[in-house]
Amino acid sequence: MLETSARLLRLLSLLQTPRDWTGAELAARLEVDVRTVRRDIDKLRALGYPVQATAGVAGYRLGAGAKLPPLLLDDDEAVAVAVGLRTAAGGTIAGIEDSSLRALTKLEQVLPSRLRHRVRLLHSVTVTVPAAGATVDPDVLTAVAAAIRDQHRLRFDYRNHEGESVLRTAEPHRLAHTGRRWYLVGWDVDRADWRTYRVDRMHPRIPTGPRFAPREAPEIDLAGYVSRGVTTAPYRYAARITLGVPAATAADRIAPTVGVIEPIDDESCLLRTGSDSLDEIAIYVALFDFPFRVHEPPELVERVRTLAERFAEAVSDPPHRLQG
Repeated sequence: MLETSARLLRLLSLLQTPRDWTGAELAARLEVDVRTVRRDIDKLRALGYPVQATAGVAGYRLGAGAKLPPLLLDDDEAVAVAVGLRTAAGGTIAGIEDSSLRALTKLEQVLPSRLRHRVRLLHSVTVTVPAAGATVDPDVLTAVAAAIRDQHRLRFDYRNHEGESVLRTAEPHRLAHTGRRWYLVGWDVDRADWRTYRVDRMHPRIPTGPRFAPREAPEIDLAGYVSRGVTTAPYRYAARITLGVPAATAADRIAPTVGVIEPIDDESCLLRTGSDSLDEIAIYVALFDFPFRVHEPPELVERVRTLAERFAEAVSDPPHRLQG
């Protein structure tokens, strides 16, 4: 049986998990009886921890309090938080770098030496590649998230592909993060259709409103919808290409922000991607060194055929006379 102080720490650690615990469950974990659990709960409350009792099965959970109590993390959780903070320091949200590094410094100061060595070892052998593209203002993210939560229409100035600023009105549905960029999925009021917007191009107009009744999502697989929206919809040419490799192999080489991969069978998959340049698509796919077949658009099929003939002539023997 754990000593009282150690038992209280273990109890607090259990209560910090996002679930309700019955007295019997806590007693079994702590190897004590239910009455001891009740006394320990009272002690935690006396120390300022907002332990709430839920109705029905007499369960317990740790609620939100007026101040932040000390957090208890096991070894793997502490390392995960440290790695997450280090990753956030090179992330896509403007201004979060300093806050992440300050939080990481505080965490490392209280880590046991064995964990501090694990974290520092990982950092010492890791090279961080800065996120490409524009960063997002955290105030903009907060404003968009609040509009989603409150079901308020969002009016915002939006910078399009041509660099022009246009006014948009949308019913915001969800934020999406691809690892490189943040996007908003919303119902465009003027176009009467679903749209995907890059958040770094948005400048919300405050106040928001009026309220709206939430619509059914455009698709159940919202992540897939966003991937298609950012890889094909914004571009002049939408390509459909069969790759002669398994979907898992293709996914290792093709980022979800570049194209959507759909399995066909164990040996092939379908790539949907887009670009404003036919040559960009053709060369991009060819450089993977995968067997592939272009299905559409017709312009891409013809362009690949022309490039193939040109490349064949470039290595023909004897070479054709070059036209200068």
